[in-house]
Amino acid sequence: MKATIWHNPKCGTSRTVLAQLEARDDIELDVVEYLKHPPSREKLAQLYRDAGIAPREALRTRGTDAEERGLTEADDATVLDAMAAEPILIERPLVETEKGARLCRPADKVNEIL
Repeated sequence: MKATIWHNPKCGTSRTVLAQLEARDDIELDVVEYLKHPPSREKLAQLYRDAGIAPREALRTRGTDAEERGLTEADDATVLDAMAAEPILIERPLVETEKGARLCRPADKVNEIL
C-alpha cells in the first residue's frame, strides 16, 4: 500500500504517526515536509473532502494567528486560500492512502485508512 504523510518533524503527533507508518512492511511511504513543500490549494481541498472534514476543522490555531484573523469562522474558500499561502495554518499530520485521507489527531486515526 502507498501512503503519503504531510509531516512536520517538530510535531510529536506527526513523529508518532510517521513511526507507525515506517514500522509497517506493507507500506510504500512518501514523506512530505509540508512547511518546505506545501500541498496546493486543490490538493488540500481534495484531502479534506476525502477525510470528510471541512477545511476549518483542519485549521491549526495553536501557535498561529488564525483566530485573530477570523479564520475559525471563515468559509472553506477563505480557509483554503490562507492555508495555501501560509502552510503553518495546516494542522498535522495529514495522511493519504488508497483507502482515504485522515487528519491523524489523535495518532491512532491513521489506522482507519490502513
